[in-house]
Amino acid sequence: MRWHHASLLLLLLGSGCGQKRAADSPTDAVLIGFSMDTLKEERWQRDRDLFVARAAELGARVLVQAANSNDVLQAQQSENLLTQGVKVLVVAAHNGKAAASIVEAAHQAGVPVIAYDRLIENCDLDLYMSFDGERVGELQAEYLLQRVPKGRYVLIAGAPTDPNAHLFRKGQMNVLQPAVDRGDVTIVADQWAREWLPVESLKIMENALTRAHNQVDAVLASNDGTAGGAIQALAEQNLAGKVPVTGQDAELAACQRIVAGTQSMTVYKPLRVLARTAAEVAVRMARREPIGVPTAPVANGKIDVPSVLVECISVDRDNLMQAVIDDDFHKREDVYRDVSIPAP
Repeated sequence: MRWHHASLLLLLLGSGCGQKRAADSPTDAVLIGFSMDTLKEERWQRDRDLFVARAAELGARVLVQAANSNDVLQAQQSENLLTQGVKVLVVAAHNGKAAASIVEAAHQAGVPVIAYDRLIENCDLDLYMSFDGERVGELQAEYLLQRVPKGRYVLIAGAPTDPNAHLFRKGQMNVLQPAVDRGDVTIVADQWAREWLPVESLKIMENALTRAHNQVDAVLASNDGTAGGAIQALAEQNLAGKVPVTGQDAELAACQRIVAGTQSMTVYKPLRVLARTAAEVAVRMARREPIGVPTAPVANGKIDVPSVLVECISVDRDNLMQAVIDDDFHKREDVYRDVSIPAP
């Protein structure tokens, strides 16, 4: 089942009231492990803080480990969390395939695993909680096609080791492929950015501009980091703001670029909804209670994993205030800090 923002907010309000007992009962405290791929990006710091805060409200304690995009380190850290006695392991995996060994180790210790935001493949995963990745890609491609129905496109995907990157690409091509088949859209470059690094995107975009003699009409960048790298390359050719560029995550720098006109859109993922709901579910699982939210199956190559998918929002200059700032994701003064045009 795909949950809309408002529906999950109601769920959060309801479940928060129902869990007052837990916050008031220290003897009920449980230990939850949160194994994270990275904390280098602003987005993941928010996930951590929101998750930890909600778990604390419910009387639970969270041990957080970040692996700096290292599969071996993430497996070692997860083992360490299990050794410390966590009752549930939440994993934001660096590599969806490699993390299957983490699930196996946790199950050997009798600990259930929640895959957070990134699906863990080919294993008996207990639960998957994320955003609707395929829809994210569709929103990005729809935005570009509405503005550039015919033209030369550069596609910059994310890390090939991240299952979400493949979901984004699937959604993008759901929308783009018919236009490609008609001959309306020509893909002049299509590459994956290692580890989602902006510097990789910068190189991809520089090479694409060189090969295409700067004749590029749209850039489908899969997140805000890769959008930033692409925009840097465009700026070097005096094309920033002239070529539409997509993004994802509504990072502060991306929102600043949107109001400045160099980035066209981002996809806002209400992290508060996902992180707080995941914390609530993790606490219930730790206490061996029903998780309290409906699920729908998502195939991971071995089983159909019970899953909760949160809807996302396409954001550009027209709805940035309503979608992102009014939701307290960023402060208005921060978004417009370096922009000469007045805020609406």
